[in-house]
Amino acid sequence: MIPIAGMSTPLALTIAEVTRDRQISVMREAPVHARGIETFRQQIGDIRTVEDLVENRELYVFVMKAFDLEDQIFGKALMRRMLESDLDDRAALVNRLTDPRFREMYLALGFEKGGTTNPNTSNPAWQEGIVDRYLETVFINDQASQNAALGAALEFKRKAASVETPLDILKDREMGTVIRLALGFPEAVGTLDIDRQADLIRSRLDLATLNDPEVVEKLVRKYTILSDALDTTPALQNTAFQLLSATANGSFTPVTIDISAISSMPSRPYR
Repeated sequence: MIPIAGMSTPLALTIAEVTRDRQISVMREAPVHARGIETFRQQIGDIRTVEDLVENRELYVFVMKAFDLEDQIFGKALMRRMLESDLDDRAALVNRLTDPRFREMYLALGFEKGGTTNPNTSNPAWQEGIVDRYLETVFINDQASQNAALGAALEFKRKAASVETPLDILKDREMGTVIRLALGFPEAVGTLDIDRQADLIRSRLDLATLNDPEVVEKLVRKYTILSDALDTTPALQNTAFQLLSATANGSFTPVTIDISAISSMPSRPYR
C-alpha cells in the first residue's frame, strides 16, 4: 500500500489510479491474500448450494470480503436466507435489504432454485471474476483507510456505469455523497425525501452520461476538490483553494441551492 495520508485528495486519486495495477499485483502475491485466493480457486468448484458456501469458513469469508461485506460475516443466518430467497418475489429478503451490496452479491454468485444449485462455481472465468473483485475491493478499502474521500471517489468510478436510476445512487451512501457534492448540492439535501433528491439529480444530470468515462472523471474530480475544500485540515484547505482558483476560468463553478425552495418543491415535479 502506497502511503497517501496527508496528500490532497485529487493528488491521492491520481497516484492511486496510476499505481493501481502494480498495487493489486503486489497484493495478489502477498501471503495474507495469496492463501485466500488459492483456497478459493481450489475449493469453490465443489460448492453447489448456499449451505455449502456458508459452512465453508474460508470460502465464506473470502466471498464476503470480495463484496465488501466483511462487517456482516457473523450474520451467517441472514446471508443464507438472503442468498436462498427468490429475486422475483418482491417480499423476498434480497429485495427488502436496502444495502446494495447484498443484491450485488446475490446476482454475482448466481445461486438458483432456492440456493440449491449454482452453475457458476466450476467456471474458471467466473472464479477469476470473483478473485478480481476481491482484490479490487481490498485495494479501494486500503485507499479509503488513508483517505475516506478517495475511497468514495474510487467506489463511484467503479459503480457509475451500472447506474440506471437516481435510486441506484441514493441507496449507496458513498455514491450519494459523491454525486451531491459534485453537483453542488448543499449538505441539507441529504435530509430531504428520497423522491425529491432523485428529482434534483435528474434535473442536473443525465444518468446515461455516466457510461462516459470523461463525464465520470469530471464529476469525481469536482468531488475530490470540494471534499478537500470542506475539510478542516489547513493543508488540504489550502490545496483545495488553489485547485478551485485554477478552475475559475469557467470549467467549474460551485452551485448554491436555496434549500428552502427545494423543500417546497412537489414530490415529483419532473414526471
